[in-house]
Amino acid sequence: MEDAKVYGMSFAKVYPLLVAKAERKGRSKEEVDRIICWLTGYTKEEIEDAVKNTVSYGDFFQNAPAPNPKRRYIKGVVCGVRVETMEENLMQEIRYLDKLVDELAKGKPMNKILRE
Repeated sequence: MEDAKVYGMSFAKVYPLLVAKAERKGRSKEEVDRIICWLTGYTKEEIEDAVKNTVSYGDFFQNAPAPNPKRRYIKGVVCGVRVETMEENLMQEIRYLDKLVDELAKGKPMNKILRE
C-alpha cells in the first residue's frame, strides 16, 4: 500500500525536494539533473517536461528510456532498507535515486556517485 502511494506522487513534487536537499549541502540542481540523466537515460529537457506535465513518480521510472546498467552497483541503506536487496523493482529504482542524492548531499565526488 505504501509503495502505491509513492508511485502515485507527482514527479513535480518530488523533484524540487531532491534539488533542495542537494542545495542545502552546497551542491547544485545541475548535479541532481546529471544524476537523474545518468540513472534513467532521460535528457535534461525530458526531466523538465516531466516536471511540467505532472508525470507520476512511478511512471517516470517505469518509462525511463535507458536505465543505466551500472545502477546495479549502487549499494547502501535508504529508509532503513538495503537498496541492493529490494525485491520490488520499481521501488528499487526510486531508492537508487534517493541513495545517489544522499551521496551527493554528503559531499561525495560526482565520478564516485556515477560509478565511473
